[in-house]
Amino acid sequence: METLPNDWLSLLVLTFVLGMKHGFDADHLATIDGLTRFNSRANPPLARYCGALFSLGHGAVVVLIALGISALAGSWDVPPWFATLGAVISIAFLFALGSLNLAAVLQAEAGQPVQPVGFKGRLLGRLRHAAQPGLVALVGALFALSFDTLSQAAFFALTATRFGGWQHALALATLFLAGMAFTDGINGLWISRLIARADQVAVVASRVMGLVVSGVSLLVASFGLAKLALPAVESWSEGKELFFGFLLTALVGLSFVLALRLTRRPALA
Repeated sequence: METLPNDWLSLLVLTFVLGMKHGFDADHLATIDGLTRFNSRANPPLARYCGALFSLGHGAVVVLIALGISALAGSWDVPPWFATLGAVISIAFLFALGSLNLAAVLQAEAGQPVQPVGFKGRLLGRLRHAAQPGLVALVGALFALSFDTLSQAAFFALTATRFGGWQHALALATLFLAGMAFTDGINGLWISRLIARADQVAVVASRVMGLVVSGVSLLVASFGLAKLALPAVESWSEGKELFFGFLLTALVGLSFVLALRLTRRPALA
């Protein structure tokens, strides 16, 4: 888990940035892509809101877990291996998802847009074809039932004990939800726009996002592995969490802007 800032304002900003970064998770992008594509045919008015609804369901579970852990925080000590195990699981998934999405871009057929690749979405069964707002939010909630999300919720709850109580845990979890809803909501809107036009510009735009998401996943995984293996890297990165978070969010955000601009251009001849 992240090294925490010592003041409340910096912690609030870091939490929002962590939410935005979490919204760019390849599993999130792949599932929102699938829900948006399905609803572009089954329920067009819902398609553009799939990303926002997914993140609201996901974030609601984070808030509930954070509040629950906050209530127990006074009688529970975090095992020393908890953060290391969470980091190892996160690194493994990032390497796998980054590699799969890079392969998806490189192996995509000419003239066909690239669709993000994820793991968790394959376990959803019929919910992959959710066509009601409540069911889309339920998909997001189910995604929150994972070790990665549990560690994030524990981060908010246990941090709250340093600054106050459950109210602080609620504030952090809500900010995390807001950051995630921002990025996932934009992603859903972008995918619905991409689906609306099947031309060469849309193909290029999907490849831009595919390469950026893959590259960021592999970069974050490599940096996380370096921090675990090399104490010097861990020491150097301490206190730079906000900088790295803003840098990654800005990189992916700029790629979204570029992709959106591409999808607004006239079709290529």
